[in-house]
Amino acid sequence: MSMQGVGFGYRERASYACDPQHSRGRLVPESESPTRTVFQRDRDRIIHSTAFRRLKHKTQVFIAHEGDHYRTRLTHTIEVAQIARALARSMRLDEDLAEAIALVHDFGHTPFGHTGEDALDEKMRNFGGFDHNAQSLRIVTSLEKRYAEFDGLNLTWETLEGLVKHNGPLMDAQGQGIGHPIPAAILEYNAQYDLELSRYASLEAQCAAIADDIAYNAHDIDDGLRSGLLSLDALEGMAITGDILRAVRQKYPKLDDVRTAHEIVRRQITIMVEDVIRQSQASLDSLQPETIEDIRNAGKSIVAFSGPMRLQEKALKSFLYKNLYFHENVLKVRKSADEIVRDLFDAYLNDADAMPEGWRDEQNQGDLPAKARLVADFLSGMTDTYAVREHRRLFDHTPELS
Repeated sequence: MSMQGVGFGYRERASYACDPQHSRGRLVPESESPTRTVFQRDRDRIIHSTAFRRLKHKTQVFIAHEGDHYRTRLTHTIEVAQIARALARSMRLDEDLAEAIALVHDFGHTPFGHTGEDALDEKMRNFGGFDHNAQSLRIVTSLEKRYAEFDGLNLTWETLEGLVKHNGPLMDAQGQGIGHPIPAAILEYNAQYDLELSRYASLEAQCAAIADDIAYNAHDIDDGLRSGLLSLDALEGMAITGDILRAVRQKYPKLDDVRTAHEIVRRQITIMVEDVIRQSQASLDSLQPETIEDIRNAGKSIVAFSGPMRLQEKALKSFLYKNLYFHENVLKVRKSADEIVRDLFDAYLNDADAMPEGWRDEQNQGDLPAKARLVADFLSGMTDTYAVREHRRLFDHTPELS
């Protein structure tokens, strides 16, 4: 690809990038750091949070005990941040903001990945449901208890906007949720601090969103091959992975399977990243934005795959759902994880004394919906290992996650 117009970190920030000197600020005003921009300070607060550390023992695809080499939410998050930062650099955006949004985007995930989220959403159906994106917002605006002057992390408007809207606007022009109702937690916070839910987020947020897709598409293939649930031969039938595999085998005919898998993963990431850069630059050339407001008013995502790559990426996702996420071995573990989350929810909701002391005191106050939300907050913050340990403490039999 042509490198003309691509930033390498040595050029001035683009006029349509988020400028930390012109941030809309924080909900609770603070004196700012003399040595860090507001977005650097957001990133640092995110990294030092309890929620960030917990990602170490939360599932990506494979339950943590299945092997030390599989990705967790933490390793996935770090990989997303690296790609987001590279994309932001290429477009001369604020790399620190893109990194901060990438690092915080999975905070609200439950133990046991999407299985835990589905189970908790079902249990919370009569109490407003459960949405991991809304839960991420609750964590950084309320549930983290670290600072003397405020709850949460008191992040900047731009980081919160990116967290909530990284996949696009949540609200249409009539104030209705797009595709599904807007979670109550987001609406409640938005009433205090308007995140402009009907507009598109910054390019930095868009970089974080597509970096998530690039990372898990490639790295779930890597973990799937490592587990034996996917095979190199199966990948040969897919457009993007098949082309890469044939090129690797042609150049390195005697290369072992492990190194071949790594070649596929790294080349796939490179191909997707370069495609996004080309497509995004073409969109920017067409739009000719001068300010960040031009980005928010564009009416579409600027950071995106090209048409052909979008089709290949969609086919790859379908392949992973069929052959990995819905593989009988994975589904068996998911069933056990689902049972653990449901059992714990019922136990905590029915008996406040089953919860730790700090949570127990709050659980004895409020009406049933408030108690259910408190249980969801506690349960969603658990790591996989802590959830299993709690289940063993409270129940005579705990399902095997294997």
